[in-house]
Order: sequence, then structure tokens, then C-alpha cells
Amino acid sequence: MKIYTKTGDKGQTALYGGTRVSKASARVESYGNIDELNSFIGISKSHINDEEVLKQLKKIQFDLFTVGSEAATPVDKLMLANGKSRLPLIISETEIEDLEKWMDAFEEKLEPLQYFILPGGGKSATFLHAARTICRRAERSLVFLNESEEVRPELIKYLNRLSDYLFVLARYISKINNEPEEYWNPNER
Repeated sequence: MKIYTKTGDKGQTALYGGTRVSKASARVESYGNIDELNSFIGISKSHINDEEVLKQLKKIQFDLFTVGSEAATPVDKLMLANGKSRLPLIISETEIEDLEKWMDAFEEKLEPLQYFILPGGGKSATFLHAARTICRRAERSLVFLNESEEVRPELIKYLNRLSDYLFVLARYISKINNEPEEYWNPNER
């Protein structure tokens, strides 16, 4: 099988279920942002040596494929007649709770925030901060899609929590790598 199909040469693509839409549609934009986020998490992983963190990030990348596949599926094509999802996996509260549990464990090892953090704190932390901003864009694009087509709330909630996780993880990685964070303190110029 060839990787190219030539079916997208006129600016359209097929969603899961076969519906063809413009590559400029809100749905395609949303799952494209999720794909970009997943790639940036991969870049971040290439600069991290902590095995537990790498295990978490691999699980997150797996979950992002799940989020992306659902974002590529119109809600009217998502459920089968028997009420089950057409997709093999969908994001649930379990994946959201995993993010919260991991964040809580990292935060126990961090100093409380007193100021905003400037993105940085070493190469791996900087990539995580960039991934966080891409995650926020992916979240906004799903919210935008939800204004015209239904999106399961768990998808938006997962991305919201993931951006928080990436922020906390960036701080944690800075700490374990002994790379100081820089603060935005309006009292210092």
C-alpha cells in the first residue's frame, strides 16, 4: 500500500466514517493541532532521562491518538446502534484522573508558585512549555468545533488537564535537572 492516495489533492480529506470535508474545517484543524501536540511531546521525550516521566509521556501520546481519532469522527458516526463507540477506545475520566494523580505527585516535590514562570528552565522544560501552549491551542480548537458540532466534554477536559500537567512537568523537570526557572515578577525589571 502506498502512503499517498491523491484523494486530498483538491483540499479535502475523509473523516472517520467516510464523510469528506475541507482540510480547512474546524474538525480537521482540531485533530491537526492534537497531532502537532503529540509530535511536540515526542520532541520533549527525546530530551528527558527520567524513566517514570517517559512512561507517563508515552501513555499520554497513546491517549492523544485516542483523542485525535475521536476528534476526526463526527458525533453522529461515533456511536453504533447498540450504544457502543465505533472507535476501539475513547477518553474517559480514568485518563483525566491519571493526569491529576501524576501532577499531584510532582507538585509535592516543588516549591509553591509565587510568580508566573517564564517559559524556559532548560531544554527539556522549554520543549514541555511549548507543548503546553500547543495543547492550549488544541483545546481551543476543540471548543471552537464544539460551537458548531458536538464534541464529548471529556475530550476538552482531557486537553485542559493535560496542559496543566505539562506545566507542572516542565517545573519538575527543571528542578530534577537543577536548571533554575525564571519568574515574571512585575516588581523586577
